[in-house]
Amino acid sequence: MKQKLIIGSRGSDLALWQSNFVKKELERRNKNLSVEIKIINTKGDKILDTALSKIGDKGLFTKELENELLKGTIDIAVHSLKDLQTVLPEGLMIGAVTKRHPVEDVLIARKKGTTVKTLREGAVVATGSLRRSSQLLHQRPDIKTEELRGNVPTRIKKFLGSKWDAIILARAGVERLKLNKYISSIIGIDEILPAVGQGALGIEIRKENKFAAEILKSIHDEATYTAVRAERSLLKTLEGGCHVPIGAYAQVKPNGLYLDAIVGSLDGLIIFRKKMRGAKSNPEKLGVKLAKDLLKAGAAEILDSLS
Repeated sequence: MKQKLIIGSRGSDLALWQSNFVKKELERRNKNLSVEIKIINTKGDKILDTALSKIGDKGLFTKELENELLKGTIDIAVHSLKDLQTVLPEGLMIGAVTKRHPVEDVLIARKKGTTVKTLREGAVVATGSLRRSSQLLHQRPDIKTEELRGNVPTRIKKFLGSKWDAIILARAGVERLKLNKYISSIIGIDEILPAVGQGALGIEIRKENKFAAEILKSIHDEATYTAVRAERSLLKTLEGGCHVPIGAYAQVKPNGLYLDAIVGSLDGLIIFRKKMRGAKSNPEKLGVKLAKDLLKAGAAEILDSLS
């Protein structure tokens, strides 16, 4: 008789892609396993007419899934790791992190090949992310930004029916949904640093669920987990959420763990960016150290003004 595992998932196209990906991988690697997906709507899915930064709920896309986990109606919850708060509810833990998709953001514009640099003077760019708009305005203060909410296909549809010059989305979401034809250019991390955990899936479980923990070992990627632990440690130390422009990207290399992070003002006029190398064996230490460096450099004033 097959063993059963229930995944809790949001209902968006991307969330279902992610959950189906995890389901297929788990069933492929564990022949005696049957995986079911249960759709759960979150607060972030219901409130679509307000900027994320103004809702102010850290568990915006995760709370309802976590409640179901704690009740035991689902065994695992699949999240975009960038949506998962740095402090998890009591009794829950990250059971696995999948191998990371390329982390960059992408520009979707009217013409193929358009880049941030080649957008027309005074262009209007829509994004739902303060992190993106801050870094964009730092490079191009002439650009005007507009608020954009909704799932990936909805955002692209809104753009096509608008007068905006471009929108910015995460490369992972666009490519996972096979919407590559809309990408005008990939924005390098030297231009815009990604969100903490961007491109990776975080799988949350109850701490006492040994069965789920054991099964998830088959899809866990340790290098990605090491990198995102450094990023999440930095974010936790800065105490930042979706209402603060913070970007970070860690990479595991043969000679250590490299972390690149940024804190910016909402208008993009002030940007603090630093890089640091640390030990792969202690990613959290690197995250804390770089966060403290950024705070000393002046990021504390930005964070205080936004709190």
